[in-house]
Amino acid sequence: MKILIIEDDREAASFLKKAFSEAGHTADVAMDGETGFAMADGGSYDVFVIDRMLPRRDGLSVIAGLRAKGNTVPALILSALGEVDDRVTGLRAGGDDYLTKPYAFSELLARVEVLKRRAGSREVETVYRVGDLELDRLSHTVRRGGQDIVLQPREFRLLEYLMRHAGQVVTRTMLLENVWDYHFDPQTNVIDVHISRLRGKIEKGFDKPVLHTVRGAGYMIRAD
Repeated sequence: MKILIIEDDREAASFLKKAFSEAGHTADVAMDGETGFAMADGGSYDVFVIDRMLPRRDGLSVIAGLRAKGNTVPALILSALGEVDDRVTGLRAGGDDYLTKPYAFSELLARVEVLKRRAGSREVETVYRVGDLELDRLSHTVRRGGQDIVLQPREFRLLEYLMRHAGQVVTRTMLLENVWDYHFDPQTNVIDVHISRLRGKIEKGFDKPVLHTVRGAGYMIRAD
């Protein structure tokens, strides 16, 4: 099992890495939230072990950001905050388990192994469909009504995010943070430009629109 540990306490991170290794697993360490997010998003891990209080980006924000990008790797949250409301907040942010500090490593290991077993039985969604519009993440293709649609990488990522949230309003802020990975000036027209180009490609020549503008809120992909 390959584990990513996101923990800013150097001594604790070193202990966990060594303990997981002795248990027969491989572990990488990130010392802050931004580094951890980048490693989690670009790596291939079985489980994330994430401290809640981290520099540069807190643990709950890391998990929420990963979930927004479609990353379903199970995440166990470590925290000194152990009240019921704290645990509920962590789980609602996208965490799969929550362990309060101090903890016994034997319990942490058991929980991580359970998360790995559960994840192994999950069916990973690789194809999104909205009406006659279909996006395949594995082959990186888009088709509508049986016709191939060629998208640029950013357009593909934009459509994938919208289709993952089909039937829901997606705000400009959500798009800026999850498709562009930056906090742009909310007044920038970068979204409008890409939405216009995407709409032209997936709707031109078809009878019904699928990409809708929700005035004052954002955008929505839905089949009428």
